[in-house]
Amino acid sequence: MGEGREYQHDFSEIHPKTMFDEPGRLQKARKTVAVILDALRRAGIDPRETRLLDIGCSTGILTRHYAEFFGKVVGIDIDDGAVEWARQNRAADNVAYRIGDSMDVPFPSGEFDLVTCTHIYEHVPDAQRMLDEIFRVLKFGGFCFFAAENRLRAWDGHYDLPFVTVLPRPLADLYVRVTGRGQRRYETHRTLWGLKQLVRAFEVIDYTRAVVRDPEKFEATDLIRPGSSKQRLANTTLNVAYWASPTYLWILRKPTGETADERR
Repeated sequence: MGEGREYQHDFSEIHPKTMFDEPGRLQKARKTVAVILDALRRAGIDPRETRLLDIGCSTGILTRHYAEFFGKVVGIDIDDGAVEWARQNRAADNVAYRIGDSMDVPFPSGEFDLVTCTHIYEHVPDAQRMLDEIFRVLKFGGFCFFAAENRLRAWDGHYDLPFVTVLPRPLADLYVRVTGRGQRRYETHRTLWGLKQLVRAFEVIDYTRAVVRDPEKFEATDLIRPGSSKQRLANTTLNVAYWASPTYLWILRKPTGETADERR
């Protein structure tokens, strides 16, 4: 199926320490919200007047946090156990959850002002189909928060192993098995150039540099301490070797009118 493998329908069971980690998930949600609110402010859009779709919502911890800032929030995920848990723990009237495939989103075209897609693309069997669906369900001029890991990264957090993402698939599978971290490496990562191809239909507004420059503004001080050597190194890397950034934080804007069709 497409570029990757079959879905991991039980992802929350495979990674419970991550998906049920409320403090950690909320910290991730705060970063996402900070970037989106900045983009909306610059565009003159009232967040309370928006509809947001959270792709890959899993246990819904991030989704619930989004509901504090945006008008209507819907989370979808292929993991039915995680979605059921999210429904049972729903904390706001403006949140809904659906079991749904991000490669075949169960909503009409132009339904949402905002979409969040945070570290999801590498888990989907066909990331291009997912991005095409995000493009479809967004209104013209709508935004998608897209957080994406770079294939050219030194460390992979899924397996706690170095350099696993850069290896060819057979070697990566063997590496994961030999180290006892699983039977295979499921995820499919892309380089910067591959990610640019993936989002080619959108206008890309880069927030990677902005977050590193001002981690306090964007709720990222848990990762980058202002004035630290890590911040200086990250700034240097982004300035001279942007292609080597381990993660990219982008706002993807769906162009308006004829421009949107031309980009596709």
